[in-house]
Amino acid sequence: MTTTADDVWKLLAELAEAQKETERCFQETERRFQETERRFQETERILKEQSLKTDRQITRVSQEIGNLGGKWGRFVENMVAPACETLFLNRQIPVHQVSQRVKKRLDGKTLEIDVLVTNENHVLVVEVKSSLSVDDVKELIKNLTEFRQFFPEYNHKQLYGAVAGIEIEEGADKYAYRQGLFVLAQRGENVAILNDTEFQPKTWYDP
Repeated sequence: MTTTADDVWKLLAELAEAQKETERCFQETERRFQETERRFQETERILKEQSLKTDRQITRVSQEIGNLGGKWGRFVENMVAPACETLFLNRQIPVHQVSQRVKKRLDGKTLEIDVLVTNENHVLVVEVKSSLSVDDVKELIKNLTEFRQFFPEYNHKQLYGAVAGIEIEEGADKYAYRQGLFVLAQRGENVAILNDTEFQPKTWYDP
């Protein structure tokens, strides 16, 4: 079969048309790729904006919670401290002085007492929490073992401990009781000692 000039020109035209179609497909693919990239960048921008917004909201809420916690803690202490003036009289611990937020520094460490109750022969350390946990009780015990080092001026007095909370997590009151600590809690509009009359407080230091 003889190939004529017309056949050659027809073949070249088909090749040219095929090349144009290939270029068109390539351009369409490139356009779609660019569109996908644009959408990806837009999505990434939106996610970053949402992340920053969420971070700001979390920071604001954390600050508000922290402020509320501080105010609530002071409120609890302001309830507990006045109550201590009369509560311990029934437990043969007369009260001569009640001090709040007593702080001492020693060798780079700090010991802060929420409420400190004293009389001629006794000193009572009260840890106050809006929600009292077992860990809070353990922290007080640690503070009691270090108390003499920070406050040697009370070395001639018997040392007792107490924990107080508006809410008491399950088991915290029993644990404190077994450790020889007084347990104080809100009862109506007042603060009361939960320990029964058979309770004997532990003397953490007996001169």
